Amino acid sequence: MKTLLDEVISKPHIGTIQYEPKDFKPDVDVRWCAGCGGYSILSPVQRIMPELGIAKEKIAFISGIGCSGRFPYYMDVYGFHGIHGRAIAIASGLKIARPDLSVWVATGDGDNMSIGGNHFIHGCRRNVNINVIMFNNEVYSLTKGQYSPTSHKGQITKSSPLGVLDEPFNPAALALGSGATFVARGIDKDRQHLQYLFERAASHNGFAFIEVYTNCNIFNDGAFDSFTRKDVREDATVMLEHGKPMIFGKERDKGIKLDGFKPTVVSLTDGKYSVDDLLVHDEKDSTLAFILGNMTYNPDVPRPLGIFQSLERSSYDESVQAQINYEIETKGEGDIMQLMKGRESWEVK
Repeated sequence: MKTLLDEVISKPHIGTIQYEPKDFKPDVDVRWCAGCGGYSILSPVQRIMPELGIAKEKIAFISGIGCSGRFPYYMDVYGFHGIHGRAIAIASGLKIARPDLSVWVATGDGDNMSIGGNHFIHGCRRNVNINVIMFNNEVYSLTKGQYSPTSHKGQITKSSPLGVLDEPFNPAALALGSGATFVARGIDKDRQHLQYLFERAASHNGFAFIEVYTNCNIFNDGAFDSFTRKDVREDATVMLEHGKPMIFGKERDKGIKLDGFKPTVVSLTDGKYSVDDLLVHDEKDSTLAFILGNMTYNPDVPRPLGIFQSLERSSYDESVQAQINYEIETKGEGDIMQLMKGRESWEVK
């Protein structure tokens, strides 16, 4: 006899329920600091949820520790506030056990890149079908301003009064190198673009990683101002658009050209180069994605924003299910006691 849980799991849901963004806003106060970039992540996420056509009981948000850890409380869906660094491990287990769910992770640069770093790289490698949104404010905020794995060399923080000695992680490059099939980057000041990135991540089959530059106006205010302020953004960033040449600048008068494998900035007004000479972005080119990812901290080129890579590959949870189905079809349901008493077991007398 089917249980209520069986019925919930088996319902198709997709396209059968109509929601509005307000349906994903719980009756609780959002307790981030005034001016926190987290608000600019929460709003686009709530806005895309109705577009997914998925029942609320089929959506889950998992978090670790940090300011980002509050995220599940601010979404009126299922959620789990885990321990430090373990959000991706929890989310991976949930997705494997319940492949019918849309599983999201809200994490931070400290939570995800430090104690959670091992789970992150293996989540990427396995291509678990989850969506990971990483708040990157380049500092530990919840614990009052210590430096994090993405803090910059020389940065003065509560735990580095003489300046950070480490080189920072490059999250996008780390995700690419670890095998993530979808890697993107946005900024908290551009909610419309973030909404697009979240929508694309939601439709991707596999590990989707979105790094969001998130201003912490208490402990690291203005960390991204050099390329996110309205007066400099168009000259200091380049938007990655699939199939389009990499043009940037307030006057759209500059572009990115490859010199061998080295990206360089060229002028489109001096008559030496034209749009036809520029690098054209291709989300399916993993080699190009590495080149673009490594532009991140290069002061001679603009900071890339958008989707670095979107590849098609079987997800880990699909592979697990296929393996289980194959075993059932070829060998039957199986006997747990027989498994436990296999060739490597022995009897102690």
